[in-house]
Amino acid sequence: MVKPSVFVTRRWPAAVEAKLAEDYNVVLNTGDKPLSPAELRDTLGKFDAVLPTVTDKLTAEALDIPATQTRILGNYGVGFSHICESSARNLGLTVTNTPDVLSECTADLAMTLLLMVARRAGEGERELRGGSWTGWRPTHLVGTKVSGKTLGIIGYGRIGQEMARRAHHGFGMDILVYNRSTIAPEILAQCKASQVDSIDALLPQCDFVSLHCPGGAANRHLINARRLDLMKEDAFLINTARGEVIDEWALTQTLIYGLIGGAALDVFDGEPRISPDLLQCDNLVMLPHLGSATREAREAMGFRVLDNLDDFFQGRDPRDRVI
Repeated sequence: MVKPSVFVTRRWPAAVEAKLAEDYNVVLNTGDKPLSPAELRDTLGKFDAVLPTVTDKLTAEALDIPATQTRILGNYGVGFSHICESSARNLGLTVTNTPDVLSECTADLAMTLLLMVARRAGEGERELRGGSWTGWRPTHLVGTKVSGKTLGIIGYGRIGQEMARRAHHGFGMDILVYNRSTIAPEILAQCKASQVDSIDALLPQCDFVSLHCPGGAANRHLINARRLDLMKEDAFLINTARGEVIDEWALTQTLIYGLIGGAALDVFDGEPRISPDLLQCDNLVMLPHLGSATREAREAMGFRVLDNLDDFFQGRDPRDRVI
């Protein structure tokens, strides 16, 4: 029996690539660079499955072809807003993602960012590396206590719940939640969380706000100038969701003028391009999209894609089908 042909758009952990090569006829993007729309269209015409990541913009342009040999897009990651849903449906493509397996590591990273911005860790490291530290003094880089503060979580799915668990049980934080749907009481009770009816109601009550909502057009600039103005002047904003959820120009103005305490971002609108204005904000911590960047999570993500491929090509409905 001929093995299905599979194209992998970026390099994956070696253990996953080895298993893919064992089970499928695999071609790797050995250059490990994002593909252009034309290159993506070309792969869709040649392979039974294409395995994209968030860096592959499968827009309407990239999917503007009359038909594909590809039948399944096995997305490496939870979010799939980089895939044009209507175009994928028109082409009859099945799309899967990789939930669950990266939730803990992404929540770890979100908590890392929260602690870094609260305790001014980024500023301190830059000072040390720049050779300008003059020694301990009582007023030097005074930050904000985390324990016992109020954390607002926007988007209370798997990652949001893991973030709440760390914040509440590890740091005694009070948890407020905004979510599009009603959260079951037993889920809220795990971290003594309270659900509020709107983002506007949540923001003024919080010392820290962490974003864990989907990206895409529906949530573009969900956090805008008006909503930033609702935050406490000493509150902090954390984003490990998607870059487009925040209006970066509005955030830059808010940070420059000290209208909130600070922000910490792992994701950016239009990444890897970073707004030069953001780079000027000392009260901003930035990391290069490291949310799931542990060996354990990245391998588990790859094997979850393999599970979905196996289901699909053996005639079963993939467990993580999103389109």
